[in-house]
Amino acid sequence: MRRVWDRLVYRSEPPAPSGYPQAAVLAALYEDDSGRMRMVLTKRPDTMPTHAGHVAFPGGRPDPGDAGPVDTALREAEEEVGIDPRTVEVLGFLPEVNTVSYSLMVVPVVGRLPAPPLLVPDEREVVRVYHPLVTDLADDGRWRFEDWKGRKVWFYDLEGDMLWGATAWMIRNLLGLEVA
Repeated sequence: MRRVWDRLVYRSEPPAPSGYPQAAVLAALYEDDSGRMRMVLTKRPDTMPTHAGHVAFPGGRPDPGDAGPVDTALREAEEEVGIDPRTVEVLGFLPEVNTVSYSLMVVPVVGRLPAPPLLVPDEREVVRVYHPLVTDLADDGRWRFEDWKGRKVWFYDLEGDMLWGATAWMIRNLLGLEVA
């Protein structure tokens, strides 16, 4: 299993602020009881004001008390699915992602959980939680892309829901798959 952890691509320092409004998400990874690496993803309700119905990492905009993207990502993950921030080993960061339609830069924080999490989704922010195998997500043959105005947009069928957009880009980047 160590080989999968070693293949993840992230950096130790957060990206420099870009001048755009920032948000942060937690790419939470853990080993299941069989030693296979899994990732925590959520589906947002159709009633959300932004990214309604999207499959995403837990996360959101910073609160005034957040000291930076790590604080934001950990706070949001606790609020949305009950991940205890004290249990997360922050491994690093992925490059900022522009959500395009909202001119919002998202800082992905990569974190390792010590055990399979017992999640409690907040029904206002999460309608479903996914625990996909990282080896499945790393299988490039399961992905497809479309060209949107000269830009590759990646898609992955996740248990009947579509993983795409910024979250798909973050996952592919983390797994060392082609993103552009």
